[in-house]
Amino acid sequence: MPPKVSVCVPTYNHEKYIRQTLDGALMQQTDFEIEIVIGDDASTDNNQQVIQEYVDKYPSIFQAFLHKENQGPKEPKEFGGRNNVLGLLKACKGDYVALCEGDDYWTDPLKLQKQVDFMEANPDYAICHHNMRVIYEDGSPEHFFNDENQKTESSIVDILEDRWFIATAATLYRNIFRERDFVEWHSRAAAGDWALVIQLAATGKIHYINESMGVYRKHRGGLSNVQSSTNLYFLRNRQQMFTDINEWLDFKYDSTIQQTLASYEKQIQALEANI
Repeated sequence: MPPKVSVCVPTYNHEKYIRQTLDGALMQQTDFEIEIVIGDDASTDNNQQVIQEYVDKYPSIFQAFLHKENQGPKEPKEFGGRNNVLGLLKACKGDYVALCEGDDYWTDPLKLQKQVDFMEANPDYAICHHNMRVIYEDGSPEHFFNDENQKTESSIVDILEDRWFIATAATLYRNIFRERDFVEWHSRAAAGDWALVIQLAATGKIHYINESMGVYRKHRGGLSNVQSSTNLYFLRNRQQMFTDINEWLDFKYDSTIQQTLASYEKQIQALEANI
């Protein structure tokens, strides 16, 4: 039988952090089986050696991909690590997938149990997420990812309004990708987490647990520094992604998406005016 949950851990040069990530997964107290599907994208530090220690200690739990060459693509930089992530997601055998990148970690040993209990009781939901502490390597003040106004129930419309309220390491989703491939436009979208969530949200609702059960770490090496509102390429790519999504959804949410596209056009024009 497949495990109930696959913990998906993409990682690159996370030697300083990866023990916390893996310990947070291994401390989970569940009444079901889990697997940890980890992929190191040819790190240049000692990340792979640390991972191998865990694989040797818990061989029945780990499915490890320790790549000798970076899986790419090399260009554009906004797509860094994409092939490693997509390969891992397809390797997940569980009924559910819980995401945790190798620089984030979980703090609640009952996190997975709480999320799975909800999803098992509510088959019309595709995603379950929770709050996270956001901490900064540069010493900036920490804060919560979600504020006190975060809705308990959300839908694809909330995502298409371009409001991002789902921390990656807080995400557990029903594993629809065991039976189906990623949609065609996913490969062109720099924001891979958005592309993933939109495909999931098209199949069911989104539930929020108002508890902080992990830590999202922000540091200079993080991809969020490249995928930003001051990156003209990224803004244009995001605009194209929503255009592709509109067609994929047969224009069912056209009025919502048109407002989002207009917002991106305004941001792009403002940036271009300053070049």
